[in-house]
Amino acid sequence: MIQYKGVSKIFGSGPTAVTAVNNVTLHIEEGQLVTFLGPSGCGKTTLLRLTNRLLRLTSGRIIIDDRDIMSWDEVRLRQSMGYAIQEIGLFPNKTIYGNIAVVPRLLKWDEKRIRERAEELLIMLRLEPEKFLGRYPAELSGGQQQRIGVARCLAADPDILLMDEPFGAIDPINREGIQDEFLKIQARLRKSIAFVTHDLYEAIKMGDKIAIFKEGRLIQYDTPEEILMRPINGYIEDFVGSDRALKVLGLLKAGDSMNRDSSNTVNVSANADEALRFMRDKNHSSIVVIENGKPVGHVKKERLRVGEAQLKSIAEPYPFHINVKDNLRDVLSNMLLHDIKELPVVDEKGDLTGTISFDNIHRHIIEIYSQRPEQDNAP
Repeated sequence: MIQYKGVSKIFGSGPTAVTAVNNVTLHIEEGQLVTFLGPSGCGKTTLLRLTNRLLRLTSGRIIIDDRDIMSWDEVRLRQSMGYAIQEIGLFPNKTIYGNIAVVPRLLKWDEKRIRERAEELLIMLRLEPEKFLGRYPAELSGGQQQRIGVARCLAADPDILLMDEPFGAIDPINREGIQDEFLKIQARLRKSIAFVTHDLYEAIKMGDKIAIFKEGRLIQYDTPEEILMRPINGYIEDFVGSDRALKVLGLLKAGDSMNRDSSNTVNVSANADEALRFMRDKNHSSIVVIENGKPVGHVKKERLRVGEAQLKSIAEPYPFHINVKDNLRDVLSNMLLHDIKELPVVDEKGDLTGTISFDNIHRHIIEIYSQRPEQDNAP
């Protein structure tokens, strides 16, 4: 756990003094990833550097696992944390393996353990160990170097990670994949992470909580959902944008919005007559056709004709299925791209668990937004 208690950092003195961090108090709980967000010069990186004593506090306290950082030996404090910086900072005269091995060697790990750890990290970051471990930083692209910087941060398996825009130099396609892989690792290892970013979408995706700063002050500290749907004041409201209801779709899951009523399903063995009677009795305009509990297609009433034809020959296959864990942004995007208003939702085994429609998504958003309190006058 990291506790910031009334933390301030002032550079210079007198009339030219600059307050980079102004009386910040927040707690990062054990196993949480907290994103620091705000415009350039708002104090995000300064707060990170105060945490491992690369900068000296002007006032306040920072406590790591119930111990004030000022009571630590500086070197041991830094060795106990992983640190990934936006400038990457790899040693140009060391191979990639040598860069990753720096802290583990200081901690007296044996080479076999270091090698295994380095290979594991490169695989996680989508780099082939046999291809990259023997290279030097100058032989890598900027994005590849930044991934090695993340690997070095994780090398000694620290409980606390300080990450300053660790994916900033990676191209958008690879960045999203690496973010996903990193979140999978974080879900398993539960590190305590302070993560600086300028990217609102990255902050929303990565953070258990988001801390938004302005001119060195902490303005709002809350979950991504709360910040998007209940901004504390006009500054936060402007910062997250007028499309915040759309941004929150990336946080909500299909399983939370779907209709669990399975009354609009018919087995694939039914024929057209049976399906028509069912749809008239239940007042459905379309049905989901299932086989062994799995959706195989859908049928609209206007496509059915009286007769003995089985639904298997009539049902129109879905272009894709929605997983209960898919976010609503992707669900809505697919609905718009394929002009489909309702889709089946399946579990990890592919079994039908419900359906989701535009109306389901709309109701869910309205329900969340209606809980928003009145805006206050916080700074």
